[in-house]
Amino acid sequence: MVSLRETRSYSEYMPGAPKREPAGLGFPQRLSALRKARNLTQQGLANAVEMGITQIKHYEAGSSQPTLDAIRNLARALRVSADELLFGKSGRGPDEDLRLQFEAISRFTEDEKKVVRSVLKVCC
Repeated sequence: MVSLRETRSYSEYMPGAPKREPAGLGFPQRLSALRKARNLTQQGLANAVEMGITQIKHYEAGSSQPTLDAIRNLARALRVSADELLFGKSGRGPDEDLRLQFEAISRFTEDEKKVVRSVLKVCC
């Protein structure tokens, strides 16, 4: 049996990514911190993603790694991107306020989106 400590982390598969994350910033710690930041218990998160609490406990303990479907569901429930859940904050994406505004704009009609684009062209 291979221990999780011997397996490669998700970040090692990314080109140009660091080989190892600094201590304390792995997926289990991010999952736990994001869950707590959203005032969710392990049971609350498990309910939100329709998963057993035992599986959430395994993810947070680092004794199990989530499937892609589980990552997608966890990211949605925690209102973060899958990248942020797996790899932490990135300087590439917009800050939280802008991200929420972009999400709102994505629901606009095509005419409303044209207005937003024209405003952005003028000011930026």
